[in-house]
Amino acid sequence: MTGELFLAIDVGTGSVRAALIDTSGNIVEIAAREHDQIVPQFGWAEQRPLDWWEGACIAIRTVLDKAEGARERISIVAVCGQMHGLVLIDDAGQLTRDTAPLWNDKRTLNLVRRFEAENEPGSYLAESGNTPTPAWPGFKLQWVRDADPEAYRRSAVAMMPKDYINFRLTGEIAMDTGDASCSFLMNPATLAWSPAMIERMGLDARLLPPIRNPLEIIGRVTDQAALATGLNAGTPVMVGGADYPVALLGSGVCRPGLGSDSTGTGAIVTMIADKPLLDPEISNVATIEGNWAPFVLLETGGDGMRWARRAFHDGALSYGDIVARAEKAPAGCEALLFMPFLTGERLGQHRNARAQFFGLGAGHGMEHLHRAILEGIAFAMARHIRIMEHSSGKRLERMIAAGGGARTKLWLKIKASVFDTPVMVPQEPECGLMGCAAMAATATGRFSRPDDAADAYVRYAEEIAPDPAWVEVYSHVQPVFERLYHHSMALYDDMDALAARIHPAGTRT
Repeated sequence: MTGELFLAIDVGTGSVRAALIDTSGNIVEIAAREHDQIVPQFGWAEQRPLDWWEGACIAIRTVLDKAEGARERISIVAVCGQMHGLVLIDDAGQLTRDTAPLWNDKRTLNLVRRFEAENEPGSYLAESGNTPTPAWPGFKLQWVRDADPEAYRRSAVAMMPKDYINFRLTGEIAMDTGDASCSFLMNPATLAWSPAMIERMGLDARLLPPIRNPLEIIGRVTDQAALATGLNAGTPVMVGGADYPVALLGSGVCRPGLGSDSTGTGAIVTMIADKPLLDPEISNVATIEGNWAPFVLLETGGDGMRWARRAFHDGALSYGDIVARAEKAPAGCEALLFMPFLTGERLGQHRNARAQFFGLGAGHGMEHLHRAILEGIAFAMARHIRIMEHSSGKRLERMIAAGGGARTKLWLKIKASVFDTPVMVPQEPECGLMGCAAMAATATGRFSRPDDAADAYVRYAEEIAPDPAWVEVYSHVQPVFERLYHHSMALYDDMDALAARIHPAGTRT
């Protein structure tokens, strides 16, 4: 076989995947190597960077062996990876800590709480582009400084997971704008490290690597990396990107007015804007094409269905059975609402929010309860979409659905009708790999812009249009949901106090 190929590498939480992609955007070969999370204590989550590198080497060799002449046909390598995982190396390139705390690690929670108590949002939003959360690497650096000062002292540079793979491939170190924008240390206006945030966090600026455009070439595969991976020495490697903005590009979400619904256990709601939206309830990540992706993470997405399956049916029904029951209830569930905060909220002043059904009557049955859960999550997503629309001055024109939630047709139709916006489902679910391909095609000169490459590469399997009758019903339900959301806030602290009194040894999870 002949023909140029791109090599895409995706360092995920569950595995490292490598894929050969042709210049038309088709995945030719793909291989994965799984790795485990380490949970040394409750709330912590770590992985070994050496496992990522070993997995990358094995996955790369596997795809190279599957495609004839692949080594010579690869024109460029593009890497994306899970965000927020803090990797520290010394001057010799050796890890100063064997493990890296991941995006879902909560060990920094007390540091976040202290920061929030000492700083008003208006004093840091413009400098950081984000509101505090335990995920951000800035807080992880604080934790290492305090809990492992020897490792902090020996460290020469801090990097993200995909940066470590780039370093092992090329010997070069840089961080892309996407990962840097979610560090809590980058100024979104200058796209440079913020001296004000570094000082406020009490960190050492020497640890922060150069910030570079994801489309630039960081370096070339070294002789040592060639021996480990089977790649040809000298193959160019891109700076690459954080997995979420790369996946946005790979799903076609790359212009203002386009949105993304990535529903798995939780739900990430994103709307592309030309600048970050500085709101305490919204996070911001820089995108590959040079825009911004304001986003909100709802802790309860698909987990709402999982909870219903366990709580109502003791696991006896399948998810398909639950959806089939929900289909029997009318839009609006005859004035039954569900507030989808089973594990609280990620950001804002009410992280101790609780879930509730409101409006239950004798005529409601299990079908209403199930549909109310699907609708409630959609209403919560719509609430944040309206905040983003108001802040950006741009209306949501089209929503692209990804994740497990994109496989539930009823839920997609509910969302389309709640948002009053068509929902599109990408034909290729490997959006991260497709984003890498779009970056590679741009870097090799096939397209002048990555969004042009995405237009050419991303195809959609279906479009779900809003149901006009449902749109009418939901237009009356959404304002009631909003009022219930705000009125419920007054009770959350009371509920925590009540829970502590009734069950002092218990904890909310």
